[in-house]
Amino acid sequence: MNHKLQIDLGGRPFSIETGKVAKQANGAVMVQYGETVVLVTAVTSEKKREGLDFIPLTVNYLEMTYAAGRIPGGFFKREGRPSDRETLISRFIDRPLRPLFPKGFQNEIQIIATVLSADQDNDPSILGMIGASSALSLSDIPFEGPIAGAKVGRIDGEFVLNPTHEELEMSDIDIFVAGSEDAIIMVEGSAKEVREEEILEAVLFGHRSLKPVIDLQKQMKSTFGVTPREFELQKPGEPIYEKINAIAQEKIREVFHITEKAKRRERLDEIFQSASQEIGAEDEISQKMVKIAFEEIYRKQVRKLIIQKKKRIDGRDLSEIRPISCEVGILPRTHGSALFTRGETQVLAVVTFGTSEDEQKINSLSGETYKSFMLHYNFPPFCTGEVSPLRSPSRREIGHGALAERAILPVLPSSEKFPYTIRIVSEVLESNGSSSMATVCGSTLSLMDAGVPIKAPVAGIAMGLILEDGEMAVLSDILGDEDHFGDMDFKVAGTAEGVTAIQMDIKVRGISKEIMSRVLDQAQQGRFYILSKMKETISEPRKDLSRHAPRIISLQVKQEKIRDVIGPGGKNIRAIIDQTGVKVDVDDSGVVKLASPNYEAIEKAIYMIKRLTQEVEVGALYTGKVVRVLGFGAIVELFAGTDGLVHISQLAEGHVKEVTDVLKEGDEVLVKVIDIDPQGRIRLSRKAALREMKQNTEGKE
Repeated sequence: MNHKLQIDLGGRPFSIETGKVAKQANGAVMVQYGETVVLVTAVTSEKKREGLDFIPLTVNYLEMTYAAGRIPGGFFKREGRPSDRETLISRFIDRPLRPLFPKGFQNEIQIIATVLSADQDNDPSILGMIGASSALSLSDIPFEGPIAGAKVGRIDGEFVLNPTHEELEMSDIDIFVAGSEDAIIMVEGSAKEVREEEILEAVLFGHRSLKPVIDLQKQMKSTFGVTPREFELQKPGEPIYEKINAIAQEKIREVFHITEKAKRRERLDEIFQSASQEIGAEDEISQKMVKIAFEEIYRKQVRKLIIQKKKRIDGRDLSEIRPISCEVGILPRTHGSALFTRGETQVLAVVTFGTSEDEQKINSLSGETYKSFMLHYNFPPFCTGEVSPLRSPSRREIGHGALAERAILPVLPSSEKFPYTIRIVSEVLESNGSSSMATVCGSTLSLMDAGVPIKAPVAGIAMGLILEDGEMAVLSDILGDEDHFGDMDFKVAGTAEGVTAIQMDIKVRGISKEIMSRVLDQAQQGRFYILSKMKETISEPRKDLSRHAPRIISLQVKQEKIRDVIGPGGKNIRAIIDQTGVKVDVDDSGVVKLASPNYEAIEKAIYMIKRLTQEVEVGALYTGKVVRVLGFGAIVELFAGTDGLVHISQLAEGHVKEVTDVLKEGDEVLVKVIDIDPQGRIRLSRKAALREMKQNTEGKE
């Protein structure tokens, strides 16, 4: 039976409908906002996967081109591999859901959010998040929801709920907030150097605004939902915990004196193997149970150390930043490079400049767009001392690259001031905590090394949180283990003036305003410290670009002259490229961009373009070429694409019987422009040109 509930949300109708389609899924809803419609389904497997120590959740967000009335490009004319946008949205639907499944549930769960209709105003990603929670809440899958998501913008100091694409263009904040009825679960977004307290207010506004959607889901669940299935948690028995505690607890505490990650892991593995053998775990399931118990004991010891002694496993205080070193210009042939090292996390960031031809073309539901700034993040297995196959970028790599890209974008110069396509590649060479924030720092250093006139340096820091027995510890610059065993991963990037990007994930049911405020304050102090260390290496962008970087010069020609630059079949532009080696881009507005590392080549190309686009002036002298002889005069080409008529009466003083008595085809001749009629026809005079030349000569004498 079909059921539909509707409310007003941000001045637009919002509805959730169930029981109409996809009825074989465990849970399915159609979520509509304006004319944007997303179908979200939740399905779980009947059999569990034995021995897992994580929730087997998969989220797929799919944007169908028919939703916007388009047909896919390419040969096959159908949707292909997920775009970066689809991957990123899949990730942020996944992240707030994952902590809300009971620990130990081992049946596979798949969420599929399919965009069926897109009105270009209402962001379907918001509907994907809400639909996932709704589908789970109505199903028999154990889920501690509901939750909801909301996007927040700010225009002229006023917060806007779920802003349209047009409104976001005017907004200085673009933040997505996910939360339950009483707590914030996830935050992700960007800002244009906005102060921490204003970011916090935006998050709280978003959380208040999503509560009607949670109420709607609760109403639907109480009326149409089903009872969650019963399941048996597979976890180690109490005797295993007791045995491992007795065997390994003291040895685990000793590990905390080992500051190096690799050596600490090596010693932990030795302790685990010894405990496993002593307990007698022989089959695979028993070994997994021992491993789960061992990691839980290690987790508790790490958290106990932090809460009780205010110390961390590498010996630092809670707010202490690991040692930082920065180097720039370390690669001789690149356009800009930097090596940023913070503790055992190290990133090599490399800048490359290109022209408009190098922009990334993006086809999405909102149409075709171009990106002139790209930041790509690579996380090779050697950075954690592991061996694994090299594949295409993972969801994690795409997500971390997008976060760093958002952090850097607000400080980049406009295309008018700096007309380059910019690509940064972040190679993570070593990882032990927040390589994404190290990428932000390394990218800033490499941009300054490359001579990009950024507005201000940007730094990033990852914050952690431990909540235990009513006590709280906020950690600055977290390690990998602190991320793994902690309750929060909160990344904040920004300049000295304010925040440019933010991302928060938690493993508890939510955090309060007070906790978030404290974390933001401590993150700001850490960011300022990191910025000061970066400025010790390079305080401002270099004045000159690398000698290997292309120089881009922009010229403006009249739109009607574009065809003269290009020439028939591209003849003229090919000639410029062939003769100078300069890369030439011409856009529809008449902006011509010339790119080459050789200034002399650019100057030659400029001269050739000016010759092609110059306009005739009445009274000016030109040396032209006779291209055709007629009975009553001669056609003289002044420059490419422009010619005029020298009438027989204007060839010389006195009477001229035949044109060929004075000029022949191929002759170079000095002429003066004596008139241009309304139709643009040019009248030339050889006689007037010779007379003017004679007067000039006599005047000099």
